[in-house]
Amino acid sequence: MKKFNINNRRYLGSKYKLLDFINETIEKNCGEFESIFDVFGGTGVVSNYFYEKGKKIYINDMLKSNYCVYRAFLGNEKFSEKKVEKIIKEYNDIYNVEDNYFSKTYKNTYFSENDCKKIGYIREDIEKKYASNKINEREKYILIASLLYSMDKIANTVGHYDAYRKKQKLQDNFEMFALDIDKNPKIKNEIYNMDSNELVKKVKADIAYIDPPYNSRQYGDAYHLLENVAEWKKPKVYGVAKKMDRSNIKSNYCTNKASNAFKDLIEHCNCKYIIVSYNNMGQKGNSRSQAKISDTEILEILDQKGKVKVFEKDFNFFTTGKTNIENHKERLFLCEVCEQENEELSYELNINQEFAKSPLNYVGGKYKLLEQLTKRFPTEVNTFVDYFCGGGNVGVNINANKVIAVDKEKYLINVLNLFKTYSYTQIINKLDDIILQYNLSNTYINGYKYYKCNSSAGLGSYNKDKYLKLRKDYNKMKEDSDEKTFKFLTLIIYGFNHQIRFNSAGEFNMPVGKRDFNGSIRKNLLAFCEKLKNKNVDFINEDFKKFKIDSLTPEDFCYFDPPYFLGDASYNENNNWTEKDEKDLLKYIDKLNERNIKFALSNVTQHRGEKNNILIDWAIENKYNINYLDYNYNNSNYHSKSKMNITKEVLITNYSI
Repeated sequence: MKKFNINNRRYLGSKYKLLDFINETIEKNCGEFESIFDVFGGTGVVSNYFYEKGKKIYINDMLKSNYCVYRAFLGNEKFSEKKVEKIIKEYNDIYNVEDNYFSKTYKNTYFSENDCKKIGYIREDIEKKYASNKINEREKYILIASLLYSMDKIANTVGHYDAYRKKQKLQDNFEMFALDIDKNPKIKNEIYNMDSNELVKKVKADIAYIDPPYNSRQYGDAYHLLENVAEWKKPKVYGVAKKMDRSNIKSNYCTNKASNAFKDLIEHCNCKYIIVSYNNMGQKGNSRSQAKISDTEILEILDQKGKVKVFEKDFNFFTTGKTNIENHKERLFLCEVCEQENEELSYELNINQEFAKSPLNYVGGKYKLLEQLTKRFPTEVNTFVDYFCGGGNVGVNINANKVIAVDKEKYLINVLNLFKTYSYTQIINKLDDIILQYNLSNTYINGYKYYKCNSSAGLGSYNKDKYLKLRKDYNKMKEDSDEKTFKFLTLIIYGFNHQIRFNSAGEFNMPVGKRDFNGSIRKNLLAFCEKLKNKNVDFINEDFKKFKIDSLTPEDFCYFDPPYFLGDASYNENNNWTEKDEKDLLKYIDKLNERNIKFALSNVTQHRGEKNNILIDWAIENKYNINYLDYNYNNSNYHSKSKMNITKEVLITNYSI
């Protein structure tokens, strides 16, 4: 008799093709373990995989149809294979069945009328056999699961039961098959049909594997028909898709409550390792396919529990056939649960933050001003041009059809293009390789005590010689390459105040800093990459004067954040921004104004007792609007003793706010 394996189902998000990837990740990072808790069991293929490896399984799902499958394949009670196969053969031989609940409800929708009569008869008969003690509980679940698998094999759907194909000619082709079940279980599994957030408070295991729903597609909607058959309460159904009331199986993970639910779940996990399987859909695909929890949120929440690593693999994501998703990757977030002794691993959770902070701590970066700036920018923009883009804080966080980020500093554009070209996982893996190569500290993995340092004094004493070796090697590299740019990024991360400075010979000359590639920077990097992948952004290495105004229209918007003429930042130490540059910029902006293109210019009119009269006179003469902002640049004044001097930050525009 032909038999079904546990993976022989059409199911949203099945991890069958990712089993080797999951196992490899566990073997390399978790070592020996005895038990695994499959919190959102789904098809059950992950649990079954590790069950066959001799591990104790805790498996759960809120759908009764999935619970029946687990009780069949992974249950502990003995059963008679011959008895089950004999009953299935009898079911396959029945004909001329009377009308019943299932045929009256579903005929000529997902199945033909005769197949519906047969399915309804079989499901009712399973209940009768169990009630009269002709089959035990395990045999009951085996028969129900066999029925579900056999139905799914021929169902008139595209893999779920949100709808059926109306023009499809239905045939009478239902045939029931047995299941391929391990008849000699050696380990007692624990199987649950509960709310995961409640169950996680009661189960203790070595590894918790968490594969929650990713998007707004409720599994109870997708598999309502199988759920109806599994429960067999014969409810009323409604609508074209013939759905019953499913309010009791709605998941918060498919709603805007997903992040809070996930945070609560992780907080109550009692295990040595947590592995979260989640894809990188972000804002790709149609709205129902978009992920409800961002990678940033996952990383932030897991980071409160322990040390986190991220792994990824190319994977074909299931959609309804209307969307072609390219470069889809399945991600595994692996958290080694531990006490948080290192303050760098713990930061304030802000999973609803609107703006992503650039991992480049470029002097004068506008991250802290973004809320004020965006409120003063036009609401509808075709192309947003971010002149002097620096670390990219403004351009990457702006809503526009297209963003062009321009900067004449090649090394900055090279790094920003790394963030655009490589995935977050690829970037951190490359950076971690460089860190290992130069034996730099990695407190995110090892903590401060490992390097005989503390957070207050910092890591400079440990990293200094390694950092200088990396800096020397970088400065020797002549040809531009991704390898050189990755080393440059590492220097920024480990350098003083994460800042950038070159000497007159063009050599990077920042000294070593106190920090390393800690959890906060990793979080910023992930958030920035996540924002970037969902934006239409081009990074251009060009002097502002060479960017052609003729390519712009009044529907576009230009934002300028030039080096400040009054500033004392590291980029001005070699007289890189002169009075001539200031005047050339203002003339350039005037040309935009003549073409009715809106602009906004960030600058300071007063700094450390000096006034920028060139800027002030220009704004007044042209009747531009001077909007005062509330901000203080601490990084720019790190060596100044006169921090109480007033700095007036302004946004000059040619439109009213």
